Amino acid sequence: MVYQPDKNRYQTISYHRCGRTGLKLPAVSLGLWHNFGDSTLVENSRALLRHAFDQGITHFDLANNYGPPPGSAEENFGRILRQDFASLRDELIISSKAGYTMWDGPYGDWGSRKYLIASLDQSLKRMGLDYVDIFYHHRPDPETPLEETMTALDHLVRQGKALYIALSNYPAQLAAEAIAILKQLGTPCLIHQPKYSMFERAPEDGLLDVLQQQGVGCIAFSPLAGGVLTDRYLQGIPEDSRAASGSRFLSSEQLTPEKMEKVRQLNELAQQRGQKLSQMALAWVLRGGRVTSVLIGASKTSQIDDAITMLNQREFSQSELDRIDAILA
Repeated sequence: MVYQPDKNRYQTISYHRCGRTGLKLPAVSLGLWHNFGDSTLVENSRALLRHAFDQGITHFDLANNYGPPPGSAEENFGRILRQDFASLRDELIISSKAGYTMWDGPYGDWGSRKYLIASLDQSLKRMGLDYVDIFYHHRPDPETPLEETMTALDHLVRQGKALYIALSNYPAQLAAEAIAILKQLGTPCLIHQPKYSMFERAPEDGLLDVLQQQGVGCIAFSPLAGGVLTDRYLQGIPEDSRAASGSRFLSSEQLTPEKMEKVRQLNELAQQRGQKLSQMALAWVLRGGRVTSVLIGASKTSQIDDAITMLNQREFSQSELDRIDAILA
């Protein structure tokens, strides 16, 4: 059956201006990190993309190494894009990244001009696109001069292969330096993507201030701390969970009694607020207006619905914020 998007899709979600630019992003964006590789049923991936768009989620976030295996998420996304979304391209924000290992040898990693230009060319080919809306440098390169990396990003915009440039995983001072270089080149940084959640508050140590001062947006990845900030592990570690799978991103050893006690207390507060813990955790990241969008992963459409419903209860009283800080201390 030919996909017909919901006619009321833009009535469901709020859209936030990205820093001091003309671009708006949905409050909730969909990341294609783990659930769009070759090990995932393509029909489930298709259902997630369709459902997200029907709810007004216009931003789909990828990277060259998403899968598994690396590259497969872009390939599978490109296939679904051609079949279901070809006529809707101008309603979509599609982002990709480069910065982690993609091929053997000295030119398949980090931040050289050689790697970044070749990587985006490969990403465009995998997705069947002429351009991406946002292209990120995925992580800082300690050996390549920052000017070389930023100049390569500027070049890709001037080639028409990316509309906007962005950064990910850059600490505050390095982000400030990169933003200044891009501004001087005439291709300002659109947005920064840091890891940010109740259990990962490093962006509060200067980064959020830099972004706000420079008019750069912020999109938080892993806002649920890899699934810890949900009700998934309140009764132990399910056999089909990420923590039980031997994942390097979340191990059972990380679910310490001390951390799980904090999760239980946060869950009690969420219930008092009339929402799920995952919803409160997402709303907390969006508090204060300094984060443009939260980036969620999903394996079920119900998880997308939960995130969207969060927007109905995203405000916090000062006493609630104080209680959260006390729990996390």
